[in-house]
Amino acid sequence: MDFRQLRYFFAVGEEGSFSRAAQRCFISQSAISHQIAKLEHELGTTLFDRTTRSVKLTSAGRRLMPIAAEVLSLEAKALEVGHEPRESIRITANMSFAAQSLDAISSVRERHPKIDVEFVIKDFTDRVNAVASGDADLALIRGDVDRPGLEAIRLGIEELVIVTSSEHPLSAFSTVDLGDLAHYPLLLPPRGSQVLLHRVVEDAFVEVGRRVRLGPPIASDHTATLEVLTNPRAWTVLYAGTAADTPRKGLKFMREIHHRLQVPVCGVVRSNATPNPELEFLMRALAHSIVPPTDSTP
Repeated sequence: MDFRQLRYFFAVGEEGSFSRAAQRCFISQSAISHQIAKLEHELGTTLFDRTTRSVKLTSAGRRLMPIAAEVLSLEAKALEVGHEPRESIRITANMSFAAQSLDAISSVRERHPKIDVEFVIKDFTDRVNAVASGDADLALIRGDVDRPGLEAIRLGIEELVIVTSSEHPLSAFSTVDLGDLAHYPLLLPPRGSQVLLHRVVEDAFVEVGRRVRLGPPIASDHTATLEVLTNPRAWTVLYAGTAADTPRKGLKFMREIHHRLQVPVCGVVRSNATPNPELEFLMRALAHSIVPPTDSTP
């Protein structure tokens, strides 16, 4: 018995097919059948019930499957002994940060070629929990966190972009005052799913002594830009990074004239973590790449 025979047996057991197992192992079907037959002869038992339509594990085959899995796992660990362990940095964020993080990750790899950088997509709560548990080294968020053991390091400020239909009464302007928007309904997802957006907009309106006029919440399977296209007197807001990748046909993108609609972009790390120069370099690079310039034209 050797590792190769166990590997072929395990592949057939998982695939339920000699032909698919052969494709998975990059050998011919006859070769894999021959090795399985040798293994069965050595063990003195049949491992598969074969018919013209199916291949199923026998009771002996079912008992061997977990043993084969364990042996193959040990083989993989043994082979890793010859490789130098690599350090890694694990980032967790949502999809809107992915494209903006590419330059920073590339810079880290150029400067520290032995560092592996992993980027994992998670929602807000899972991101924060991943850092707290040690499953991730850094979480990218908009807003802040107040949680023992965690520290939110500000990377920059991201402006919210105002979006209307090109038929909106204010669409002739490139900038707009909040007081002028107070007459029109704001379309956002429900507050429970976008607390930060609601809070930033509401606080900005309080600052100018007005009250935001909320329209019906956007359904979970709809997008804000679609809603303003079908409601030409309404408006919505997008993060600048999201707006940069949003199709603009039929839409008007504007800035708030006094830059009141802004959100902090932060990197969340463990406050008691051992200082990591590579992670610190990555965060400096992220500060330059994930926060769009505030003077860019909408």
